[in-house]
Amino acid sequence: MTMLIRDLMSAPAVTVTAETPITLALRLLDDRKITAMPVVDATGVLVGIVSEADIVQDTAPTDGHVPNAAVWTTTDTPPRRIADVMSHLVVTVDPDDELDVAIDLMWSTMVKSLPVLDHGRVVGMISRSDVIHLLAGRDDRIRAEVHEIIRPENPDWQIEAHDGIVTVTGPADPRERNLAGVLAGSIRGVIAVHIR
Repeated sequence: MTMLIRDLMSAPAVTVTAETPITLALRLLDDRKITAMPVVDATGVLVGIVSEADIVQDTAPTDGHVPNAAVWTTTDTPPRRIADVMSHLVVTVDPDDELDVAIDLMWSTMVKSLPVLDHGRVVGMISRSDVIHLLAGRDDRIRAEVHEIIRPENPDWQIEAHDGIVTVTGPADPRERNLAGVLAGSIRGVIAVHIR
């Protein structure tokens, strides 16, 4: 079974507008533990993206030192806005794309997060950390799902999973061995099945 982006994306996406102050965007990134936010217009259409790297580059002192004195002005200084730092070039994916599409785009573009668009509207975000979280728990999920599907056949069969490879220990006759292999191989993420 193929995993779709909609199965893993974070939804709804945390979005900002071009007019959002950078200080608010910093708080959103920190509070929500995310690395990027889609920038949308007043109607919700995607117009760009802003990442933590964009904001850090803009807000960090350029020479590595904090200024000794503030600059005095006699006029109001408008706050820096997302429009000042956002990227207008955005790589996106569709919720019905296979997860491999997002992984390939992240690898080839070095982008860490991708907005997920459904009919031109932002419906979520998919990030490298989402993929890492999936991979880190993959074997536990596979083991549990294989156990659940095989238990009605024989609750005494032992299931192990390592790097997507499932080992089923216990099936004795050819029919049981074949059944165990077919059932275990039907679980998403299983790349090979060994029967002992």
